[in-house]
Amino acid sequence: MTVAIGGSHKTTSLSSLEPCPAHSSVRARNVSFSRRRCLKVRAGSVPAAPSYLSELRETAAYISKRGRGILASDESNATTGKRLASIGVDNTEDNRRDWRELLYTAPGLGQYISGAIMFEETLYQSGADGTPFVDTLKKQGIIPGIKVDTGLAVLAGTDGETATQGLDNLGQRCADYYRQGARFAKWRAVLKIGEGCPSTTAILENAHGLARYAQISQENGLVPIVEPEVTLGPGDYGIEETAYWSERVYSHVFRLLNEYNVALEGILLKPNMCLPGLDAPNAKPQEVAKYTVQTMRRTVPAAVPGIHFLSGGMSEEEATLNLQALQEEDPDAPWSLTFSYGRALQSATLKTWGGEASNKDAAQDILVKLAKANSEAQLGQFKGPHPTPGGERILQALRTGGSGK
Repeated sequence: MTVAIGGSHKTTSLSSLEPCPAHSSVRARNVSFSRRRCLKVRAGSVPAAPSYLSELRETAAYISKRGRGILASDESNATTGKRLASIGVDNTEDNRRDWRELLYTAPGLGQYISGAIMFEETLYQSGADGTPFVDTLKKQGIIPGIKVDTGLAVLAGTDGETATQGLDNLGQRCADYYRQGARFAKWRAVLKIGEGCPSTTAILENAHGLARYAQISQENGLVPIVEPEVTLGPGDYGIEETAYWSERVYSHVFRLLNEYNVALEGILLKPNMCLPGLDAPNAKPQEVAKYTVQTMRRTVPAAVPGIHFLSGGMSEEEATLNLQALQEEDPDAPWSLTFSYGRALQSATLKTWGGEASNKDAAQDILVKLAKANSEAQLGQFKGPHPTPGGERILQALRTGGSGK
C-alpha cells in the first residue's frame, strides 16, 4: 500500500498501520470500522525503498522517451519457426540467430527504438562476429529486455480462457537475466471477448499473475512490462464493447499492482488499442483513438511513464495511423503513448529478407523506415506516405498461445 508522507510516497504494509482515534465515534454508531477507517503510519515502520527503485525509474523513463518505442522480438523458438517457414527457411538455431542479428544491427535503428524484447535463447546469443546481442543493442542505445512468461494454459472452469504460466522460479530467472544484461521484462496475459468472456475468473487470475510477476521483476532489477491484452478476435462486437472490457480488465490489474506494492514509476504498460471485432467493420483512427484514450484516462495512473501499445494484428499502416491519432486525441497525456510492435515492424522486414544474405540491406532499410514512421506518429508528426501502404491485418492462429507476438 502506498502512503503519502511529507509530500513523498513510501511503501508500507497493512500490518504497520493503526486506526485513527477520530473514528471512535464512528464505531459507537455501529458503522463498519473496517470499511471506513483512516490510517496512520507508526513511527519507523516504513521500510527502506527497494534497492533498484532509482534504476527502475530511470530505465522506464528512458524506454518511454518521446519519439521512441519497443521492438518486440521475443517470439518463442516454435513461433519463430512458423515465421521462418513462411519464407522457406528452416527453424534452426543459426537461422534464428541470423534473423535476430538482422534486426538488431539495422543501421540507425536506435534513433527510433529504445528497447528490444528478446526470447531467452536470443538473450544469450552472439552475432556472427562474436559480439553478444545485448552489447549490439546497447551500442545502438537500445535497452535489452526479456520475455519471462512461459506461455498460456487453459484456465479450468472457463470456456477456453487462459492463464499465463511462469511464476515458478521467476525470481532466480530474473536475477540471471539481469546479470546477462537485461533491464526490463515482459509478461503477456490474454483476455478474450465472447459470450460470457472475459469471465471474472479469468480477469482476476490474470490480474494476479501480472501483479505477482511485476513485483518479482522489480525486486530483481527488471522493469516489468505489464501486458493485459484484451485480444482482437472473431465476432461482430463493436469498439464500445472492447473499451468496456478493456477498462474493466485494466482497473483490476492496477488494483492488484497496488496490492502487491509495485512501484508504478518503474513499470511500463503494454495494452491493446480499442478495436472492434474481426467480423465488424474496421474503425477509423479517430474512433480508435477516442475510445482508447478514454479507457486509458479512466484506468491508468499518471505515475506510469509509458503506455506501449501492441500492434494486435493491425496492418503496418493501420498501426501507425492509429498511433498518430492517439497523439491528436490527447496531446497532453500524462504518459508517453507509444508502441511495442512485433509483427507491425517485422512482417514486411521478414518478407523482404526472404532468408537471402543479398537481401539483408533492403530488409534492414524497411525495418528502419517502419520504426521511423512509428516514431513520427508517436510525436504526432507522421505525414506519410507509409513505407508499406495498405495491407491486410497480420493475424495468425498463434495469437491464442505461446509468446503471441
